[in-house]
Amino acid sequence: MRIGELSERTGASRRLLRYYEEQGLIVAGRCANGYRSYDESSVDRVLQIRGLLDSGLPTRIIKQILPCLNRPRVIHFPDATPEMIATLEGELTGMTRRIEFLTRNRDAIAEYLEAVRTGP
Repeated sequence: MRIGELSERTGASRRLLRYYEEQGLIVAGRCANGYRSYDESSVDRVLQIRGLLDSGLPTRIIKQILPCLNRPRVIHFPDATPEMIATLEGELTGMTRRIEFLTRNRDAIAEYLEAVRTGP
């Protein structure tokens, strides 16, 4: 598929997709006319990247953990440094805190809606 279709299917702009490619997060083949060409798995990959970015992970960390998200999962980090492990632990702690915060807010909104719907 071409970049326009990938953009439509993922909601990511063409510019953002080119950025992901520059960062090594996705790979595009090239057609004879020089246009980028993406395979079907690129849709899921872009959605994963967007989800990880939304979770607060920087692209440098995403690039390192993307291979672990493939199916079947093969988790192998021969070059995992203590600094990288510490960074990932910090990111995991931050994600857990954000999830707890979002869960509290979701529950509060649900309680509010329930009270509004049922009335006094």
